[in-house]
Amino acid sequence: MTYTIDHYNGQSSARLGAMTLQPAPESVPRARRWFRRFIAPHNPSCSVDDCALMISELVTNAILYGRSDEAWLVRVEWYRDGTSLRVEVHNPGFPASVRMRHPEANDAHGRGLLLVGSIADSWHSGPSRFGGTVVSFVVAEAWPS
Repeated sequence: MTYTIDHYNGQSSARLGAMTLQPAPESVPRARRWFRRFIAPHNPSCSVDDCALMISELVTNAILYGRSDEAWLVRVEWYRDGTSLRVEVHNPGFPASVRMRHPEANDAHGRGLLLVGSIADSWHSGPSRFGGTVVSFVVAEAWPS
C-alpha cells in the first residue's frame, strides 16, 4: 500500500487506505472486511469494530442516497491525522441532503448518522473533492501519542 500525504484543515494527513465500491448492498460487508484487513497493520488502539460499523452505516447511506445519471462508485478513504483516525465516504449525491434524523422507536430506518454521531468524536458532511458528497467521521486518540 502506498502512502499519500493529503491536506485536511491545513494539516498533513497520511492516507492509510482507500477502496472503491459498487453502489450495491453486497458492498457494505465488503467495506467492513477490507477496512479491517487494511487497517490491521497500522495497529490502531481504537475499536476497529466500531469503525467498521460506522463505515457500514455511511456506505449504506451512500448507496441509498447517491445519485448520478452516469455509472458511479462509492469511495472510502481513511487517514491518520496525528493520533486521530479520519474516514471519508464519497458518493455523487447532493451535499445539502445529508442530515441526522431522529426516528421514532418503531421506525425501521434512519439511525445511521445518529449511530455515527454517538460513536465518533465528530462527523462532517459537505461537498466531496470528487464531486457529490463526502461524509466523514473522526475517532480521536486512535493511536497512542
